[in-house]
Amino acid sequence: MKLQKELLLLRHGKSDWNTDRSDFYRPLSKRGKQNAQQMGEWLLRQQLQPDLIISSPALRTLGSAEICCEALGIPIQSIQTDEIIYEASLSNLIQLLTSIPNEIQRLLLVGHNPGFEQLLSHFVPDIPLPDDFKLIPTSALAYLQVDSQWSTLTGNYQVQRVKNLI
Repeated sequence: MKLQKELLLLRHGKSDWNTDRSDFYRPLSKRGKQNAQQMGEWLLRQQLQPDLIISSPALRTLGSAEICCEALGIPIQSIQTDEIIYEASLSNLIQLLTSIPNEIQRLLLVGHNPGFEQLLSHFVPDIPLPDDFKLIPTSALAYLQVDSQWSTLTGNYQVQRVKNLI
């Protein structure tokens, strides 16, 4: 059976906690920037350039998406933002996914936990938890191949890879 869609869930890089900014405006740390660059380079080597990139508008998340795109050779102006990804619930993320045009084959979402971990657990309910209980730590990528159209996406799919650069 031919797999029709690919979903890439990229959690933002490490943020800089040495700031008095609110959570939404917390920037990436030096390490977070380096990891976003490495993830973009890894995606390029794997030939996993996305057809569409949607990021949370939070500073650290959009920064991760921009650095990743630069490494992929994708103009940062092509990144779409959606406020629903910031502090998203599982149902918010599924609603976003089912609204994606079906002509998009490979989608990269850049966002946050706990929403991304909830989404991954929804699609792969039997995924084993690591010892630290973090399915998607900062700068980690979950790659899912889905045999469904975005509009009919529900759950229970095979996760192919979880790439972690920390």
